[in-house]
Amino acid sequence: MANIHPLACVSPLAKLGEHVEVGPYAFIDANVEIGDYTKVHPHATIFPYVKIGEHCEVFPGAVVGAIPQDLKFDGEITYVEIGDYVTIRECATINRGTKASGKGVTKIGNHTLIMSYVHVAHDCTVGNHCILVSYVGIAGETDVDDWAILGGSTVVHQFTHIGKHAMIGGGSKINKDIPPYSLCGREPVCYAGINLVGLRRRGFDSDTIRNIKDIYDMLYFQGYNISDACSRIQLGFPDSPEKDEILNFIRNSKRGIVRGSDSREKVIIE
Repeated sequence: MANIHPLACVSPLAKLGEHVEVGPYAFIDANVEIGDYTKVHPHATIFPYVKIGEHCEVFPGAVVGAIPQDLKFDGEITYVEIGDYVTIRECATINRGTKASGKGVTKIGNHTLIMSYVHVAHDCTVGNHCILVSYVGIAGETDVDDWAILGGSTVVHQFTHIGKHAMIGGGSKINKDIPPYSLCGREPVCYAGINLVGLRRRGFDSDTIRNIKDIYDMLYFQGYNISDACSRIQLGFPDSPEKDEILNFIRNSKRGIVRGSDSREKVIIE
């Protein structure tokens, strides 16, 4: 049974799971589904057509499921889907999808942290175990893959793709795709190395990390264009999930990947 504060406003058409907590002055509209053990703090707002998983937490001032800030939106029914163990901090906003995109849904994966004042626009997909630090703004139809971290105040152009295990420095302006396992930042944004600390924390061994680094050295520092570098990587490196992830990402990039830095990365991998 849900624990709803008497000063909360919860539609009788909302579906709340077992042990859901709803604080005073929180607003939960019709056509909302909230999983077991999720907590909605005071003054949080959840609009219609939102599904939130289990063990989530929505903090005061957060707004989930508002209509998209897109002139193509025409009042159609679209959705927000949020996984399990997701934390949405103060005043974050997550908008519904649009029919015009062909998706109609904005998705947040499991175990993801959306910090304060983050904006996730219509039809974005944010993967599992991601961190969007305070004041990040991702424009419509952006895809953020699993384990990516976006530093505070980063802004992301629409239709951008951010790869798995990528780390983006705070205050970056992202207008190109960010390849997996990379560390990107500076102004203008560029490849600055591999996400060495993040990969080690997630259990990647030294040989795998070295192989990823060598692939990016070939891509960015050997003087080849992207097509030639990918061909040489395909033929010159042993098969691995990481090689496939990088090559598939680059070949499917619609906006093109970020440029390389002016100086070669110097990293010692022990």
